[in-house]
Amino acid sequence: MWDAFHREVNLKFRGGKMAYTALYRKFRPLNFSEMVGQEHITETLKRQIIAGRVGHAYLFNGGRGTGKTTAAKILARAVNCLNPHDGEPCNECEICKAILSGSLTDVVEMDAASNNSVEDIRSIREEVNFLPTRAKYRVYIIDEVHMLSTGAFNALLKTLEEPPEHVKFILATTEPQKLPATILSRCQRFDFKRISNENVVKRLKIICKESNIEITDDALKIIAVLSEGAMRDAISILERCAGEQKGLIDDNQVRELVGIPKTTQIYGVVKGILEYNSDAVIEETNNIIEAGKDVDNFLWEIIKYIKDLLVYKSSKVANTYNEEEKKQMEELSNSVSKERLLKLIYELSELASNIKWSSQKVVMFQAGLIKACMKIETKIQNVNIEENYSKPETLNKPIQQNISKVEKPQRTLNSEKKVQSANVGESLSCWDNVINKIKQSGKMGIYVNLIGSTAKEANDMLVEVNLANKNSFAKQVLEAHENKAEIEKIVSMELGKPMSVRFVSGENKTEKKQSSSSIESIANDLDVPFNIIDE
Repeated sequence: MWDAFHREVNLKFRGGKMAYTALYRKFRPLNFSEMVGQEHITETLKRQIIAGRVGHAYLFNGGRGTGKTTAAKILARAVNCLNPHDGEPCNECEICKAILSGSLTDVVEMDAASNNSVEDIRSIREEVNFLPTRAKYRVYIIDEVHMLSTGAFNALLKTLEEPPEHVKFILATTEPQKLPATILSRCQRFDFKRISNENVVKRLKIICKESNIEITDDALKIIAVLSEGAMRDAISILERCAGEQKGLIDDNQVRELVGIPKTTQIYGVVKGILEYNSDAVIEETNNIIEAGKDVDNFLWEIIKYIKDLLVYKSSKVANTYNEEEKKQMEELSNSVSKERLLKLIYELSELASNIKWSSQKVVMFQAGLIKACMKIETKIQNVNIEENYSKPETLNKPIQQNISKVEKPQRTLNSEKKVQSANVGESLSCWDNVINKIKQSGKMGIYVNLIGSTAKEANDMLVEVNLANKNSFAKQVLEAHENKAEIEKIVSMELGKPMSVRFVSGENKTEKKQSSSSIESIANDLDVPFNIIDE
């Protein structure tokens, strides 16, 4: 078969020696059926080819390593193939062979990251007027198309508007939002999804079998998780492990080679945090740091483990862990509440963000973990209450009020939690607390635009915020990524579950007056002089 032959010729002779070809290039899919995880795209393209309804311009969008360029190369061969079969290129005719070897000038691949000027696009505009030399269509594959300059986009637009019948354009990008709307409207857009861990493992097993690489299933699962849905990254990690490790590759060796701590080490740190044992946490982190592990990766692994622990506590699902590790997760999940796990995820995520800009990463990292080990103490009218989340039974004990001045009746911590909850469709009783916490955090830009707003729980995952300040600028400010994330964080903490936030606004005179009085109140709080001019 030509497929097997093509894979062999990847090892080309140079100076009497075979030149090594990277695995991701050697095992690049040669037809649509070999691509995994993108069937919603490949099936559509095959139907178009069979029906003879191939468009003149395509936009392939998706994350790195998801198959955009591979699909573009297959499509370029399929539309020009002399003997296509079910929408697939035969890879055996003279046209397919010429395209595979890169000798056919009718198929042009261009990297817009390094060829992004007006002149580069103008050269294409001049070429498209000429008929193909051998193939049926002249195909232009422009990778990283979002990197083109404004002038280059304008030059490309005219060609996309009225292309010759013998020309096809395939644009590929990871950031479609950077493309002008005029370009987007002239292309058939296909969105490539992140490849699932199951599909990544399935493909890696095929590669390992053909390359005689011995590796455990657990190791393949770790590689799939590390690839984050990018097949090229997964194959690159596999190649590195195969190059540095002789014999059978297991999950611990994969972790060692890519520089992340073993699960047992992560378990020791998380267990120390959940047991408020700062000494154990510091000892474990010192061992890992002295071994040369990267602090950022280490913290990411801790956050991921806690997230997986939260998922396991809710659904008993832990696909990437072996039986022994699942037993450890079972032990930890029984000793902690979901609320505390959620709180730790937010706290450590904020720590990860702060560490990125610090010149003393290790100091901040260990200080942040010590803080996570501390029991939270709150004061209610001179009475100290310790929220020990690792012991759920303490949440049911009533607060002992030994001070005669306390007039409020006794309430349990669980009853306090109920005050913060709401039924779907009803007003959110904790919304005032959310606004006050934003004010106390010093984020006045968010606070000002939330004054006078109300909120309700639209569903189990969404809080709808009705803004008192109805102008579009206020909504823009609140929908900024950092601001919305801060609000969602506090809302989730108040409700004890992950929540998203949606902002809605309207317009009426009464609300304008309320907004004016709110602004006056803010100004008085901040001791800022102001004048209100009625139109």
